[in-house]
Amino acid sequence: MKKVLIFLLLIVTILSFAKFRVGVAIPAADHGWTGGMVWWAQYAIKQYANDPDVEFYLVTAKEPSEQIAQVQALLAKGIDALVINPYESAPLTPICVQAFRDGIFTIIVDRGINSEEYNVYIAGDNYMYGYLAGKYIAEKLGGKGNVVVIEGIPSTINTERVEAFKKALEPYPNVKIIAQQPGYWSREKAFEIMQTLLTKFPNIDAVWTGDDDMLHGVLLALKQAGRDKNIVLVGGACEKNIVKMIMDGHPLIGVDFTYPPNMISTAINLAVMALKGEHLNGFYQRGIPRKIILSTETVTKENAKDYYFPESVF
Repeated sequence: MKKVLIFLLLIVTILSFAKFRVGVAIPAADHGWTGGMVWWAQYAIKQYANDPDVEFYLVTAKEPSEQIAQVQALLAKGIDALVINPYESAPLTPICVQAFRDGIFTIIVDRGINSEEYNVYIAGDNYMYGYLAGKYIAEKLGGKGNVVVIEGIPSTINTERVEAFKKALEPYPNVKIIAQQPGYWSREKAFEIMQTLLTKFPNIDAVWTGDDDMLHGVLLALKQAGRDKNIVLVGGACEKNIVKMIMDGHPLIGVDFTYPPNMISTAINLAVMALKGEHLNGFYQRGIPRKIILSTETVTKENAKDYYFPESVF
């Protein structure tokens, strides 16, 4: 009997020291926004440095097959929660579903999977991201002008943004898209595209890029061509240097629209809350909301300081 009591005491002691294990799997920093996501993931994890109840495993991947292998390794470690921004939707769906079915609290970030088998999905509002940019440009041009669109990588997210942008222009038939090309989230590619378009079109009144990385490339091309005046420029996602330009009253860039890479930090916090049985302040429901779409906020000179994170890489 005494041995049984000692054994039970040991089990209780071991369980009391058991930590929650959270695996975080995200794409490697192949452009500014994903670099920002990596930085914010590291930042969030550091906030738990003194929390004895949780430990993290952070992995980054350069292709889908690598991410699948990384998640398999995380599952083998016995993680309790998986926070993942899938490199691509289709190939990562089976491993995410496996995690969910194994009872691992699974949070999908930004890029969805081809299944409803997950605990939480959190992402930015791609529709409003594109729509607000289009509405701003149309109004800024007074309902008339020539617009260039440099979009990102052809994908579901990109398509949703571009279609919303065009939807916002529908009430303004005299605002015309004269060129539309993919810039693949690359400032170098956007620079090359803009150089070519400047030689082709003598009258460009506005440029919308799918994100702020590409906006940097466009701005450089305009400067080199001596055409960096009397043109409306809009990017997106609030890269820190663009936000600083807005703060300082840049003559061409008056606004930006949020699509924050720090959504990964929110996802990590939600995973920890779920494992600890906590719920969101102000919610009577104990569970974490299953689908969270972050609002697209307009950043102007007046509020830019609230969106400026100089220590971030993005």
